[in-house]
This record gives sequence, C-alpha cells and structure tokens, in this order.
Amino acid sequence: MKELVEFIAKAIVDHPDDVEVEVEEYEEDGDRVILHLYVADDDMGKVIGKQGRIANAMRDLVKVAAVQRGVRASLDIGD
Repeated sequence: MKELVEFIAKAIVDHPDDVEVEVEEYEEDGDRVILHLYVADDDMGKVIGKQGRIANAMRDLVKVAAVQRGVRASLDIGD
C-alpha cells in the first residue's frame, strides 16, 4: 500500500523527491494500518484536488488494497 500511495503522489506533484509516506500499524488490533502522506507545501493542492476529489480517490484505492490484504487502512495527508 505504501508503494501505491508513493507512486500516485509522485505522478501528481511537481516535486516528487519531497514525497514521503510513513506507515503506522496498531499492534493491539493487528489489522489496522494508517498511512501518512507528506508532500511539499507547493504540491498540497495538487494532492488534495478540487473539493478533495483526488484525496478521496487515493483513500478509496488504499481501502481497496487493504481489503485485498485483509486489513483496514486509512490515508492521512499533510501534517
């Protein structure tokens, strides 16, 4: 899932070297993953999109990938 988010974000932004994805897993559940996406300030609007459409689409893709792996996942963008 981390690679999926990195791939999509780097394709959208102007500064792909500034894209970072951190993975946070919860041990008590074992089936919960939170992905944190960080991009350059100039690229934040491109990742979010008009009315949040790109961000919502990325979140939907993460959820689909998570279901295939049998876990629950969410995507946080920015700080």
